[in-house]
Amino acid sequence: MAMKNLLKEDNIKKALDEFKAADSFDHKKFFDVVGLKALSAENVKLVFQALDVDASGFIEEEELKFVLKGFSADGRDLTDKETKAFLAAADKDGDGKIGIDEFEALVHE
Repeated sequence: MAMKNLLKEDNIKKALDEFKAADSFDHKKFFDVVGLKALSAENVKLVFQALDVDASGFIEEEELKFVLKGFSADGRDLTDKETKAFLAAADKDGDGKIGIDEFEALVHE
């Protein structure tokens, strides 16, 4: 499912522009600007499924690095520092990956 079916294209562009610089990514602010926080839990889970490129049921560290590209092909790669910080914030059970419920909880925290 394309992100543009769930989120406004203008919000996606604004969010990506705001975090264009390396090491500027803040997941809380990104989720707010892109419009994820306003989505229902069901729609946040649809976004998760779009970001879970290998359909494993988890967003692993390697997928997380490319999370901004999941919103738009113009998105940049996260730096290793940003990727690790994002993973640490979301991975509540310590298994090294983000499950669908962890992602939804992170978006709506």
